[in-house]
Amino acid sequence: MTQLVRYLKLTLGVILGVVTLFVGTVYAVTSLRLHRTVTVPTHDFRAPTDSASIARGEHLVRSIAKCVDCHGQDLGGATLNSDFMIGTLAGPNITSGVGGVHRDFPDILYERAIRHGVTLNGRRLVFMPSEEYQYFSDADVGAVIAYVRSVPPVDRESARIRLGPMARALHLAGQFPLFSYDVVIHGEEVVAAIPEDTSVAYGRYLGALGCAGCHGTGYGGGKIPGTPPNFPPASNLTPSGIGKYSYEQFVSTLRTGKRPDGTTLKPLMPIAATKLMTDLEVTAIWHYLRSLPPKEFGTH
Repeated sequence: MTQLVRYLKLTLGVILGVVTLFVGTVYAVTSLRLHRTVTVPTHDFRAPTDSASIARGEHLVRSIAKCVDCHGQDLGGATLNSDFMIGTLAGPNITSGVGGVHRDFPDILYERAIRHGVTLNGRRLVFMPSEEYQYFSDADVGAVIAYVRSVPPVDRESARIRLGPMARALHLAGQFPLFSYDVVIHGEEVVAAIPEDTSVAYGRYLGALGCAGCHGTGYGGGKIPGTPPNFPPASNLTPSGIGKYSYEQFVSTLRTGKRPDGTTLKPLMPIAATKLMTDLEVTAIWHYLRSLPPKEFGTH
């Protein structure tokens, strides 16, 4: 019996040692990645201050880029998840109030954070969707900055992002992307402005900013990058997915969150944002989606 107990203790000790070594390695590697600094191309950029640009920026923040989903309706920050295994995932306070992380940012640093996913100290931002925002025109990214600067200050400390063991392990396994910087095409020539009309081109632009992040660049839907395995998938928006929708049904779905058969869309679908889109924007996206080649579900 004594020999068996010794054997069990030894086995347990080996297992605990292996687990400790694994967890320590995971934390060490991910911590190095979190603290890595990078460089990005410089861009001579100035944000506007006129009222029309501020109004345009508010519309983009709330209905197209959906910044309020992470930063809160007042842009004073919001906590999206907080538990031991995944950690604390939060959008910081981006107002000029106490606790705001960008209180003294010049325009160029705002632009760098939005388009490149890089913060003041050169570190890569975590969960900043710059893979989508890299397509912002100068006019629109300037309007977003103009609006953010104009909102009333919110005195609220930003929640500190903390990655739990599961999030870190999934990241190392390639299943939990953290840094949009890694997939942004840095140095890509930016567009000064894009015409706002019902064209396929404008629909492509709007889709890249607000739809492709979940539905994929090919809009075939499927698993949303960075979500847990049991997370609801995004729908196929190509003609093979919603090809039976009429234009009127498409508009109604984006406005009400109800499919043509009366069923409700998944809670993840940001109806609070899409219902704010203008008729012109909805029509442009409709034309763009109808122009896509049919995709099999899950084909990004």
